[in-house]
Amino acid sequence: MENIKQRLLERFIRYTQFDTQSDPESETFPSTAKQLLLLNHLLEEMIQLGLQEVEIDEHGYVMGTIPATQPAAETVIGFISHVDTSPEMNGAGVKPQIIENYDGGDIPLKGAGLVMSVDDFPELALLKGHTLITSDGTSLLGADDKAGVAEIMTAAEYLIQHPEIKHGKIRIGFTPDEEIGRGVDFFNVERFGAQVAYTLDGSAVGELEYENFNAASAKIKINGRSIHPGYAKDKMVNAIQVAFELHALLPAWERPEHTDHYDGFIHPIAIRGEVDSASLEYIIRDHSRQKFEHKKEVVTAAVAFINQRYGEGTVELTLKDQYYNMREQVEPFPEIIEKAKQAMEMADVAPLVKPIRGGTDGARLSYMGLPCPNIFTGGGNFHGRYEYASLDTMRAATQVIINLAQLWAQK
Repeated sequence: MENIKQRLLERFIRYTQFDTQSDPESETFPSTAKQLLLLNHLLEEMIQLGLQEVEIDEHGYVMGTIPATQPAAETVIGFISHVDTSPEMNGAGVKPQIIENYDGGDIPLKGAGLVMSVDDFPELALLKGHTLITSDGTSLLGADDKAGVAEIMTAAEYLIQHPEIKHGKIRIGFTPDEEIGRGVDFFNVERFGAQVAYTLDGSAVGELEYENFNAASAKIKINGRSIHPGYAKDKMVNAIQVAFELHALLPAWERPEHTDHYDGFIHPIAIRGEVDSASLEYIIRDHSRQKFEHKKEVVTAAVAFINQRYGEGTVELTLKDQYYNMREQVEPFPEIIEKAKQAMEMADVAPLVKPIRGGTDGARLSYMGLPCPNIFTGGGNFHGRYEYASLDTMRAATQVIINLAQLWAQK
């Protein structure tokens, strides 16, 4: 694949210069207008590359078609990535560091005076000899999911430039707001027009994921009663103290820092408060639907206990399901997984089938009628200043896309 790594690097660095953080507090869609800057950039780039049916709709979804070189191919496949980055870490002013022929040691993050240590992140040792890209430590990098965007665009360019490669019609799509769970709120599956699709939103080389968490959000409002502390006996209801008490009722062993593999968790992501009022926000996750429902019951029971103690209405709970495990939607179509494994093996990549300890647009799309497992991108340490991407793994992911295009055209 001539010059493919250079094209990937150029694209990825260019995309990281767009600040595309989404905002969970926003009521607009996309949640931030700045995401549209990259989405419109991709629209123009797709047109310049020669893709067909290129469009951006009123919600910011960008779609386009790589025209078939084998029109007899029956299945239209799709590749999808999201452009937004996590609101958990600064996404503006990204200054990428490019480390060629990585020596396997600690990596200074020069802008922040920090070090990405192999002791803290032992998987880095597996990337010795790769070209690595990090931020300077003052921001996230944006590999989640601009690595996936760069891979799809580079594969599209390669297929357009090599019409001798036989493939059917291929649809590509880019979404906003995935990081805040709204990525496909308005995604038009029928208009996209694919029968199967793959999200490029994974991490380490070989990852192939078609199991993800069932997910819910829990927003808790606590109504206190502020009284002068010198005269507060039997009168004050300190909303901050109530928040502490409520949180202490939740099982400590079900926090993210104590779980892995198929374990779920109840994770506090925000706390705000004064004596008079406070709020807590949690995300609830589990691969098992039964255990997922139980975790929601645990939170509900904790709220009920506090209300029994302090009076009805002291605590108000808003519990909302966000997405479900895609496994039951993907497993009836084993060909989707088998072709992904074959495409990886053709790229000299050993498939690593594992559950996602998170979610992707593909989870919700699978429940919307578009089976959509997830493929690796080469990024790691997402959502923080220690994020990185391996250019070598990004190249492998690009080759997997090209291989899948060919495999789905075969009888």
